[in-house]
Amino acid sequence: MKQKAVFLDRDGVINIDHGYVHTVDTFDFVPGTLEACAQLHQAGYALVVVTNQSGIARGYYDEAQFQRLSQWMCDQFAAVGAVITQVYFCPHHPSKGNAPYVGDCQCRKPQPGMLVMAAQQHQLDLSQSIMIGDKAGDMEAGQQAGVKHTLLVRSGKQVDAAGEALADAVLDNVAAAAQWILTPQ
Repeated sequence: MKQKAVFLDRDGVINIDHGYVHTVDTFDFVPGTLEACAQLHQAGYALVVVTNQSGIARGYYDEAQFQRLSQWMCDQFAAVGAVITQVYFCPHHPSKGNAPYVGDCQCRKPQPGMLVMAAQQHQLDLSQSIMIGDKAGDMEAGQQAGVKHTLLVRSGKQVDAAGEALADAVLDNVAAAAQWILTPQ
């Protein structure tokens, strides 16, 4: 039997988006995120991070630095009982950066590639899953992947009016999104 999942964008959703966050000392969790994710995990949701990381293409940091930060982040989640199934990332940018990371791909949101790959690799039921993001591209990726709900959070740098139009609900942060998910609609 396939498991339902909550797909989480990273910057602006899990952590405060300071711009190209790639070190522990610049990674600040959005308040309430860890506890909310623990509640979702306890309710039977797999937690999967799906994040565009064009800072890799642009040469601001490399994949090894990203992986180190991701491991640290996952350790923080695990410490509160919110196990991250996997972190998926797209290092590409369509036009900016360095080879081999420049060009079109199927993993960069708004494409659904990361969600589809996660569903295949971890036996996830997209039709019972939820995408939480802070931009229109997150909402589009969720819709293209066939998730049940797309939730836009306002914890990013700016309000995304296009994302609001695509979202099933617009909420303040992951903590509010978890309440929405766990309350019968």
